[in-house]
Amino acid sequence: MKISMRLGFCAALLSCRCFLCAAQGKPEKTEPASVYAELEKAPAKYRAKANPLAADKDAIPAGKVLFEEHCAECHGENALGSKKAPSLRAKEVQEAPPGSLFWILTNGVVRKGMPVWSKLPEPQRWQLISFIKSLGPVESTENKTAGKP
Repeated sequence: MKISMRLGFCAALLSCRCFLCAAQGKPEKTEPASVYAELEKAPAKYRAKANPLAADKDAIPAGKVLFEEHCAECHGENALGSKKAPSLRAKEVQEAPPGSLFWILTNGVVRKGMPVWSKLPEPQRWQLISFIKSLGPVESTENKTAGKP
């Protein structure tokens, strides 16, 4: 008898939870967050930052060297991503404000494996951003294979 009462109580709680979610306009289950959702978490003061090296013609080649030394191992030789890290040529990254990328580089996303690069001098972080932005967007591999059986 006690077990059936407990099951009934659990079922009642679950249905109340579902009802409350529906009443509040919240979905009962949420979709997995995009790997690029971290970009949206950058504080406004960072998002507003412009790349001070955007017009520096030497920033892109210097950023390429830094990318090869520090980033290619996880993000891939062509920044197209790997099992370890997402593509940096995705539309979400390429269209992100430079300040958001700077914030990610500075703070990392440690719980997802992105290291903190705050010890890398600030000009070098901006060189990396110059290089990454110079690559341009590439359609994600998910989109390319989505229509195939």
